[in-house]
Amino acid sequence: QVQLVESGGGSVQAGGSLSLSCRAAGRSFSSFAMGWFRQAPGKARDFVATVSTDRGYTYYADSVRGRFTITRNNAENTVYLQMNRLEPEDTGVYYCNVHSDPENADYWGLGTQVTVTS
Repeated sequence: QVQLVESGGGSVQAGGSLSLSCRAAGRSFSSFAMGWFRQAPGKARDFVATVSTDRGYTYYADSVRGRFTITRNNAENTVYLQMNRLEPEDTGVYYCNVHSDPENADYWGLGTQVTVTS
């Protein structure tokens, strides 16, 4: 059974920081890319950031580049998202994602709420 569990969400004032974690259980994802998505109320789920297995490649949505940092710890089977200088527009439910190859499968956590007040 594959399970992804996000943690670290909460409420913070604009300009503040928050750190998210996502730990995977059931199998190792050390060979696969991991990332974060988010979904604001009434909006579609949107890409935030991804990190490759060799950590030689990271990519961020334009809206978060320079403010967010994605990292991973393969020994812990965990991916992190450090969020700095948060803005109200960052508010939403943040979901952890793992993309598994060669089966081209995606696994998702249940999400953690991030609320940024002005």
